[in-house]
Amino acid sequence: MDCPLASPHPNSNSAALCPASCPRHRAVTWTFQLLAAVILGQTLFFKFTGAPESKFIFSTLGVEPWGRFATGGLEAIAVVLLLHRRFAVYGAVLALGLMTGAIFSHLTRLGLVVHNDGGLLFALAVTVWGSSLVILWLRRNELTKVVRRWNPFAAP
Repeated sequence: MDCPLASPHPNSNSAALCPASCPRHRAVTWTFQLLAAVILGQTLFFKFTGAPESKFIFSTLGVEPWGRFATGGLEAIAVVLLLHRRFAVYGAVLALGLMTGAIFSHLTRLGLVVHNDGGLLFALAVTVWGSSLVILWLRRNELTKVVRRWNPFAAP
């Protein structure tokens, strides 16, 4: 099977599904996993040390300090999950949820620019959100298995 990330199958009009063993598929998947993990990881320092920007954000949202620590803890879990191949889907789902909340907070309460950052925090949240979507798409076979396993409405 050819990988659609490389090129379409020469004997068909559409690209075949890319197997998880395809080297380019793995490289692209890991690139997005590392991108999301690095961005999430570098923000942990600011959350756990009580940087003024973090305190301002969570005070504005009315959840300082417990919201800052809870968010930081969940982001740390997402980083660990994203860096482990077997659990990357769980990390991507967690990161997607966290970044959806961050983006919503920026759009409704914080504004796109926080403490004259030029929109950097918002852009980082959107980058992690998009990376998480790409990871879930590239690992959609694993995601399907997870959904089936945890579906409370599935027949036994």
